Amino acid sequence: MFFAGIDWADDHHDVVILGPTGSLEAGFRVTHSLAGLKELIIRLRGLTGRPEDVACIIETRHGLLVTTLLEAGFPVYPVNPKTVDRHRKPSRAKTDAIDAAILARHGLKGLDELRLLKPDNPMIQELKVLTQDQMALIQQQTRLVNQLTACLKAYYPVALEFFTKLQQPVTLAFLQAYPTLEAVRAAHTDEIAALLKKFRHPRPNETAQHIAVKAHEPQLHADPVTKRAKSRLMLAIVAQLAPLVDAIREYDKAIDKVFTAHPDNEIFQSLPGAGKRLAPRLLAEWGDDRNRYASYESVAALAGTSPVPFQSGRYSRAHKRYACVKPFRAALHSFAWQSTRTELWAKDYYLRKRREGKSHSVAVRALSNIWVRIIHAMWLKHEQYNPTEFLNARAAHQARAA
Repeated sequence: MFFAGIDWADDHHDVVILGPTGSLEAGFRVTHSLAGLKELIIRLRGLTGRPEDVACIIETRHGLLVTTLLEAGFPVYPVNPKTVDRHRKPSRAKTDAIDAAILARHGLKGLDELRLLKPDNPMIQELKVLTQDQMALIQQQTRLVNQLTACLKAYYPVALEFFTKLQQPVTLAFLQAYPTLEAVRAAHTDEIAALLKKFRHPRPNETAQHIAVKAHEPQLHADPVTKRAKSRLMLAIVAQLAPLVDAIREYDKAIDKVFTAHPDNEIFQSLPGAGKRLAPRLLAEWGDDRNRYASYESVAALAGTSPVPFQSGRYSRAHKRYACVKPFRAALHSFAWQSTRTELWAKDYYLRKRREGKSHSVAVRALSNIWVRIIHAMWLKHEQYNPTEFLNARAAHQARAA
């Protein structure tokens, strides 16, 4: 077996290859281009002629480089970037070539401890890319909503009381049509109602009347300079936010199409409170390969829901697991928190942890760990969530433990 440590970058990749005994076989750099990746594959194949005999150790699971290696038949072992930091010499010297050598030595000495990257099937791959990209768009939306809220508070605070949320087409269209308090005061109620009807508002006439009444009540007034400047900023933010809201809605449709076509969709749809966004995210991160996880503990470690023990002398405690798949952890934490609104046992468990002095994040992480057990059992058996079955199993376990 040969060990190729690959330190990747945006425009080039440094490669160090060690032989079966640790001898240095090659060290070189290729560009991140079609020609560069072809050169890499040719040089790796030239070692033995058998791709399966060249282990590629790299600090990422994604990207065109990883795809190229997998398509060429080379086994890829992704490692946490902190691994390289821990294995540097005391001098802490750092170059791309040094990092590539560290990765190669890590493979030579501890390949059995690394997890071979097995690509998801195309449907899971697409679902994962779609859901992660949508989450990135949602984060951008949140930043813009926060900016819009701050802007309106500076000169037009009553606008925040007209609708339940800012990130919806009808609200944004209203703000574009009536960017100041004076503009909405000058509008007739029927005019406002017509705008709401255009966006299929469920109660256009009632809401238009509510807006007119609120607008004509005594309100705080900004000075003319602030009003002119901030209304311009508001329209600029809305111009960015409106297409983003539309794009996120289109992502919902694309995600739903892939999710509902997957045979495991009913398992994740049955989770209480998962909804149209969390259920696809959970399936995308969990995957559908029943041989991937040795036990639920493997899932918990990968998703970061199980704590890591730390001991030094007499000091001992458990702390958050930092080395994990962050999107997986985020999806499970969001779902666990959502489940406290629908599942009484989940709410009771969360509140018990809080009474024990645990922080909100620690309590949610602990609840996520319980859900990992439940979902893992459902997933293995191809069964939907049954709260009665879970509560009966928990009662039986508590009786045996008593």
